[in-house]
Amino acid sequence: MKIIIFGDVHGNLIALEKLFEIEKSQTDLFVCHGDVVNYGPWTNDCINYLKDIPNCTLLKGNHEKYFIDGSYDGTNNIAQTFFRHCYQNFDKTLIKEIRGYGMQTQVEDYTVQHTIGNQYIFADTDMSQINIDKNYIIGHSHQQFFRVKDNFKLYNTGSIGQNRQNINQSCYLKYDSNTKKIELKSYLHDIDKVINQMKTEKYPQLCIDYYLSKGRL
Repeated sequence: MKIIIFGDVHGNLIALEKLFEIEKSQTDLFVCHGDVVNYGPWTNDCINYLKDIPNCTLLKGNHEKYFIDGSYDGTNNIAQTFFRHCYQNFDKTLIKEIRGYGMQTQVEDYTVQHTIGNQYIFADTDMSQINIDKNYIIGHSHQQFFRVKDNFKLYNTGSIGQNRQNINQSCYLKYDSNTKKIELKSYLHDIDKVINQMKTEKYPQLCIDYYLSKGRL
């Protein structure tokens, strides 16, 4: 069985559609570990796109929780500004859809969920502060990596829609259950289409500048 695990789409329909263009014909199961919503201009479209994929398991991230609760509890000004803009344009009838997303799923020896203990885990995170008692595949930090702690494996798929280093790069994980091979994969998408749509939808300049400030490949 060929399995694609991805997440942190963040309203980027351009990047999401390209993932399925690349992998759909050769994939038996897709697993999204959360954060379909917020930031990018196509939150509603991304939710609707994924709900029509029959072989796709959908999990909640912290941004689904913000949209379900109707509030963002963080202090970051950029994130607050994105939330206010995106939530006001969110089709509230889709709350039922994202509320139905799961919290975690098992892919053979790996537990897939958005993150561990609500923490941002990076390639250089001090792992002594992270409690790992099994093999995990996660996201949340928008950084793709593989690490080992106490003989347990930890993969981060990276982000489909909002890579914080190279904004036009989408990252995901590919797992072959027959060979047990895991690959960390990536591709480039047209981020200018995303930014132009943000401008059309009159995003606050702070949000547009955030995307413009990021590197590109």
